[in-house]
Amino acid sequence: MDHCGRENRLAFDVTHRLVLSIAIPMTLGFTTTPLLGLVDTGVVGHMGEPDALAGLAIGAMLFDLLLGSFNFLRASTTGLTAQALGRHDTHEQQGVFWRAMVSALGCGLVLLCLSPLLLPAGLALMGPEAAVAQATNVYFSIRILAAPAALANYAILGFVLGRGQGGTGLFLQVLINGINIVLAIYLGLWLNWGVAGVAWGTMVGETAGAVAGLLLVLRSFEASERPSRAEIFSRHRLAELFALNRDILIRTFVLIGSFAIMTRIGASFGAVTLAANAVLMNFFLLSGYYLDGLANAAEQITGRAIGAAHRPAFDRGLKLTAIWSFGLAASVSAFFLGAGPWLISALTTSPEVRAAAETYLPWAAITGLTGALAFLMDGVFIGATWSVDMRNRMLMSFAGYLAALAVFVPLFGNHGLWLSMNAFLLFRGFFLAMLVKPRADQTFRAAQ
Repeated sequence: MDHCGRENRLAFDVTHRLVLSIAIPMTLGFTTTPLLGLVDTGVVGHMGEPDALAGLAIGAMLFDLLLGSFNFLRASTTGLTAQALGRHDTHEQQGVFWRAMVSALGCGLVLLCLSPLLLPAGLALMGPEAAVAQATNVYFSIRILAAPAALANYAILGFVLGRGQGGTGLFLQVLINGINIVLAIYLGLWLNWGVAGVAWGTMVGETAGAVAGLLLVLRSFEASERPSRAEIFSRHRLAELFALNRDILIRTFVLIGSFAIMTRIGASFGAVTLAANAVLMNFFLLSGYYLDGLANAAEQITGRAIGAAHRPAFDRGLKLTAIWSFGLAASVSAFFLGAGPWLISALTTSPEVRAAAETYLPWAAITGLTGALAFLMDGVFIGATWSVDMRNRMLMSFAGYLAALAVFVPLFGNHGLWLSMNAFLLFRGFFLAMLVKPRADQTFRAAQ
């Protein structure tokens, strides 16, 4: 029922089962990504050539920066698809998908065409030695061929998540990373292709995932609901998509910048502290993989509730995803506090780095808790497509982060650096949470 007592035929129930049916598969899917990184590192590491391993690390980081900047393709597609699903508008769902695919393939082709410029720029930024640069060149030149497929996978994943198909998302993630892992081992170790084998494994995995995902999505489409070319390229719809993507892109760049600043300041404390911080950042990244699954659930449920103009589903979804997010974050933080010293020992053999990492461990262990609200709110605002608020509140949080760094780093050194990072996570969550009720009131009132 809506607030006027009318029956809402688009209403749906939000249950723990619904939340977990999205969150668990995507969490499992996301955890295959660090496993892939470990395999790639292990394959090249077994060659016994430090230059090749360093070249792989630089190449992988360049792609993290390049492709990570286009994560807006997934986020915007999830929100718009979920809202169309909530309205039971299968026609517009197809329209959202095709606009996302055209955008993804176009961006991928641009990256491919710009690769002769992007690689030298990346190498100039990192300044590796000649042998390391050669290994990076081999890796980059092969993997860039998969740029259109990799970005298409963002759009496909965003679409299936928007429809609440967590199992399909898991299948595609496992397919992409599974093929990648198998081929990296076969080509890199068995055939002794080294860095080139790892790159070809990634290229084939991304391409196979895009083809499989496209076939799965197209098989679910009804021909009678197919949008016309004019509808797909509607100026109004494309402008809406561009504005959404622009805001999410700005937010992503600021987020990347915040971590780059942390690394830069950490470097000023010396190599041991920098290495310790790098080890500890793995704890935050692992927490993020788990919290991202629940953020995906929040995206889908929020978008669907807004599309259905059903406020009870929005409120219930917010409540249940918050319960699971904070419960999981508390569990993960407790685990890292207890098992942290053992994990640190597994990640580094240096006694100095181990000692430094254990000193700062509590700060890294609680990042899951301090960041839980930020991850959840990102999911809510992406699903609701309140992108302007996301962008503006991220800029406010970044200003608070810079102020914290200016105050706490001179006072407390590396402790102040970690304190500032945790404050930044808290700022992001609370600044967005303050807006949820007024924005929801406004959105659902307009939908009545």
